[in-house]
Amino acid sequence: MSASPLKLIVITREEVPHVHDAWEQLRPQIDAQRDVEVVDVNNGTQPLDVSNADVAVVLGGDGSILRACRQMGAQQIPILGVNLGRLGFLADASPEEFARDLPKLAAREFTVVDYLMYQCRLIRPGGEREEHLGLNEVVISSGATFAMIDIHLEINGDPVTTYSGDGLILSTPVGSTAHNLSAGGPILRQNLQAFVVTPICPHTLTIRPLVDTADNVYALSVPNCPDGVTLVIDGQIHRPLTRDDRVEVTRAPVSMKMLKIPGPSFYHTLHRKLGWAGQPRYQQP
Repeated sequence: MSASPLKLIVITREEVPHVHDAWEQLRPQIDAQRDVEVVDVNNGTQPLDVSNADVAVVLGGDGSILRACRQMGAQQIPILGVNLGRLGFLADASPEEFARDLPKLAAREFTVVDYLMYQCRLIRPGGEREEHLGLNEVVISSGATFAMIDIHLEINGDPVTTYSGDGLILSTPVGSTAHNLSAGGPILRQNLQAFVVTPICPHTLTIRPLVDTADNVYALSVPNCPDGVTLVIDGQIHRPLTRDDRVEVTRAPVSMKMLKIPGPSFYHTLHRKLGWAGQPRYQQP
């Protein structure tokens, strides 16, 4: 008896012309593949029900994957990203590579790797709480204040330091190649269970990024908080902060499940995406 078809939910943004065109080209190829069935197509803004799907195929860039992870909530299923954006560390496969690998997908020749997600809690002075699930990073940014701010960090209730500068990034390994990297933070292997704390333009040069286990409770506050300071979650959710607000970040109870078809390694991807080809070589005139 043959195995049941691999059921796909495709998450696309049909209002974006190049994403719509890519889906129009891929749909016939998926339909022609035996043992693969598209059970739903979601435009990324509708409620997302993945209960009848084995794999989510996300068309777009890394931002589309971040949005899909939050939409799934507690129902995380393996994600395969098709890169229609720029760098695409998560959405790593091009449309051509996805079409080429469809037989491997149908034959279930893939592995699933768990990536750390976080829970961010914004606790207001009156006890009001707001919680968000995230995959990349939590940022406290000076934003429109155009002034240096002080951000206090505690880990498991122990005071660590107060960062003075333009802001602070608390990133997962997946997010380490995003805002964290541009701020001078380290690159972490994507399946590590750790957070990296990276200051943005710190006033004190001795302050450096800090890497610690994901099993801690990270608490952030801005004791003297001018108007315009903002909490940013995965670059997509923005909340204004006040001096009495407290931000707590912990490991989420779920993980992001990334589908991996045999292919290039993580370091090969870094080499290709970041141009790690070594020193430039010049031809003699």
